[in-house]
Order: sequence, then C-alpha cells, then structure tokens
Amino acid sequence: MTFTSRVSVVLLALLVAFAATIPRLRGSSIEADAHIGEFDDFLRKRAEDALQASLRAYNPDPEAVTDNFTRQVGKMLEGGNETRRQLKAGGCVATNPIDRCWRCDPNWAKNRKRLAKCARGFGRQTKGGMHGKYYVVVDPSDDNVQDPEPGTLRHAVIQQEPLWIIFDTSMVIKLNQELLINSDKTIDGRGVEVHIAYGAGLSIQFVQNVIIHNIKIHHIVPKNGGLVRDSTSHIGLRTRSDGDGLSIFGSNHVWIDHVSLSKCSDGLIDAIMASTAITISNCKFNNHNDVILLGASDEHSEDAIMQVTVAFNRFGKGLVQRMPRCRWGFFHIVNNDYSQWQMYAIGGSAHPTIISQGNRFKASKNQFTKEVTKRDYAEKSQWMGWQWRSEGDKFLNGAFFVESGPPLKKSPFTGKNKLQFKPGSYAGRLTRYAGALKCREGKPC
Repeated sequence: MTFTSRVSVVLLALLVAFAATIPRLRGSSIEADAHIGEFDDFLRKRAEDALQASLRAYNPDPEAVTDNFTRQVGKMLEGGNETRRQLKAGGCVATNPIDRCWRCDPNWAKNRKRLAKCARGFGRQTKGGMHGKYYVVVDPSDDNVQDPEPGTLRHAVIQQEPLWIIFDTSMVIKLNQELLINSDKTIDGRGVEVHIAYGAGLSIQFVQNVIIHNIKIHHIVPKNGGLVRDSTSHIGLRTRSDGDGLSIFGSNHVWIDHVSLSKCSDGLIDAIMASTAITISNCKFNNHNDVILLGASDEHSEDAIMQVTVAFNRFGKGLVQRMPRCRWGFFHIVNNDYSQWQMYAIGGSAHPTIISQGNRFKASKNQFTKEVTKRDYAEKSQWMGWQWRSEGDKFLNGAFFVESGPPLKKSPFTGKNKLQFKPGSYAGRLTRYAGALKCREGKPC
C-alpha cells in the first residue's frame, strides 16, 4: 500500500471513529475509564472540546514528523568532534537535540520558558504555560482537594489561565486524590528536587497544552475517589483511581520530559481515549511491570488518531513489559536505551504503526525473552500486515526485532533524508542524562 493510500485509509477510519465516539461521550464506558463518578454538562463539554482539538492536532502525514526528527538527530551526530566540542562548552554536555536547545544556558533559571521552544516529535507544538505568569509552589500539602490552599500544587494546576509552575524548595508531595491538571500548564521542577510520591498520581484529562518537566514520580497508589476540584469553576465526583503515575486521557499537545518514574501500582504512563500530539522524552524508567500504555482497548477505535514520539528515554533495571504497548495509532520509538526487559520491550494490538529507529536493545540472559516485540490478539496472517519496522537499531545479547508490514523504503525515509550510519550505537550517549536533572542556578543544567 502506498503512503497516500495509507493516509486515506487512516482518515476514513478517523471519520468512523469520530462518529462512534460522540455518543460514547454520554455513555458509561468513558465514565468508568476516566474515573468520573458523574459525567455532568461541564465535563461533557470539556470532553467534546478536547476531542475536536485532538482531531485538529492529528497530522495526516506522520512520516514527515518522524523524518524531520531523525534528520535533526543525524545532523547533530554527524557533526563529529566539532559538535562534541560545542556541546561540552562551559562544562555542559547536552547529548541530544532537545537538551541542546536549553541545557547549556547558565541562565536557564531566568530563561525557564525557553524550554517551551524545545519539544520535538509529535508533541513539538506543546507550549505549556509559556504565555502565562509564574506560579511558585511553596506548600507541599494536599489537605483540601475541593478548595485547594493557595501556594499548593493543586491550587496551581486548576487555574484557568496559562501558568508556568515552579517550586521554591525541594519537596515531597503526597497527593490525597488524583491531581487533575488544567490546560496550558507547565510543571517545572528544575533547581529543586520534587517528588510526587506515596499518594495519587497526575491526570491530564480532556485538556491540551501541558508540559511535565524534571520531577520524580514513584510509589503511586490507588485512591478511593470523592469530590475533587478540577478547575476554579468546577468540582467533580471521582471514582477510585488505578494508581497510574501519569495518566493522559482524551488530551492533546502533551510533553513529558526529564521525568523519573518507578514503582507505581498500575502503569507509569498511560495515554488513552483519542489522546494525540504527545512526546515522551529524556525520561528514566525503573522497577515496574506495565511501563507505558498507549491505547487502552482494541475496541477504542478513536485511538486511530494517537500519534506519539518516545525518544531519548532510558528503560533501565527491573522493567517487565510495555515500553510501550501500543494500539491503533502511529508511534515513533527513537534513540532509546533498553536494558534487560523481563518479558518484552515493544508490544501492541489493533494494527498500530510502530517505527523503531536508532534504539539500543540489550536482552537479558533468559533465552525466552530475547525478542523485542510482542503482538497480541491477532493471528500471524493478520499482524504480518501491521507496519512494525526497525531501522538502525542495535541489538545486543541476542535481542531481535520481528518486523512486519511494508518496509520503510515505501515511505519518505529514503534518499538523502535517510540516516547513513548505525544510530543505535549512539543510544547510550543520547540518553546519558535521562531522568530528573540536578540543576543549579547560575550553571548549565
């Protein structure tokens, strides 16, 4: 199938998915999946507005986005010694195009919003709270989820206007209920050490334009639910949460960068229900079973518009599966470092498109877990038509990727735009500073 034909098929699927989704917005399925106790008029309108925004955010030519991303990485790497000298100027080592955009500025604390220009991949247009004021969190408590105290993180994220949220000191925030983040927000933990731990996790639900940067999320547990404020004008009834570290639901233009995640009760990151225009970059994942879920159900055809970049992340010790597990959409998995998964690394069902480029896959000693990929709920005769392609990946200790579907030579990855080297060998360098950084004011981060 040609590239143009594939786009036409996807667009047709989108129209069908959209038609099926509108009535579902009033059904019980979305309420259960979103942990909503009462799907009132406010939430219904927010959900419908978010879906329309996600449809607008969908890129009908996703290969153009992935091609541009790989060209940026290739340009930096092909710079050789000259590039390395530039990146090490002033004692700073910024090893990938996202970090190179901001990390070597010693005045990063005065130029925090420069970060909003640094996203790459499908989430590249995410601006967070760039056009808003700074909000300084001074209080780590979360005692009142219905009427949050000023100075708390919960009070900051429910505001209607764009905000760039920073912290005056290091803190551990134990959330009593899910933290429901409103649109146009940046949570920026640079300069201090911020832990979201031992309570509920973060929820990005029916909103757009959110950046989560430089925090640590771990030991997240389920909460029983109740009345929780999600904006200055609305309090909603929530049901029991799952214990996800970070949940993206029906949202678009989301960028998760330099976040360390581990040991949550459910998933570390979930993105479901027509969420799209997402980049997950420079994160560190450790000690968890279900790591990243992109698409919740084979029946949720609205996830056909999901487009996600997973780049420069380090999948480290104690991980089992779902790095990520994908459904329906288009997923660019590029320049990540995988080490000794216990079941599989990349999986999926419901015919997702998965483009794996420049990753380093190091299998464990277990002879039964050498395969990177895992396909569910489909016979081989079906999944052989799914486009799962590997280009420039590096395989160690017997790791292997089972490809399927049309080769990349039938897409715009050919010719002068195709990387002419084995980029997987660079994955260790590109992910060297994954996870939350220790940034000090007046010095490169």
